[in-house]
Amino acid sequence: MYQLGIFTGYDLKQKPLEYLEKHFGNSGFHYYQICRGIHNSAVKPNRKIKSVGAERTFGENLSSEIFMEERLQSIAKELEKRLQKSKISGKTITLKIKYSDFTLQTRSKTLPYFVNDKNIILDVAKDLLYQERLRNSVRLLGISIHNLNNEEKTKTDLPQKSVSVQLKFEF
Repeated sequence: MYQLGIFTGYDLKQKPLEYLEKHFGNSGFHYYQICRGIHNSAVKPNRKIKSVGAERTFGENLSSEIFMEERLQSIAKELEKRLQKSKISGKTITLKIKYSDFTLQTRSKTLPYFVNDKNIILDVAKDLLYQERLRNSVRLLGISIHNLNNEEKTKTDLPQKSVSVQLKFEF
């Protein structure tokens, strides 16, 4: 899209349908509708949550891990708030790093127990940050948590119904 001078949603909306179909084939119609807010998929408001995350894009790229640690603190705090609001915890913590050249890297760690505490999440995120040398300055950091404890309960997990039976005694 950059080669065609399309950098924003506004730029995309300025292109006629024929132009988009010519350059993007079948996807052209999709782009035409999306940038105009037209989407006919059914809304599924009660889907099971698969992950919860928080991320920040920075006004200036960060090149120091010390500054990144400070940002991770506020991200972990926001993530804890979202987890506690949903009353869920997770085992797999993922650190998302987007570099100044827009390349993306993720690093994950799965714990043997469920967590929703910002201090534990932050400790794991810091470990993941230092796991490998950074490739470039960083424009975005994010933390997400997966492998949640919101799985549907099986029949054996459900509380058993008690059944009362009146016994008869013969006299």
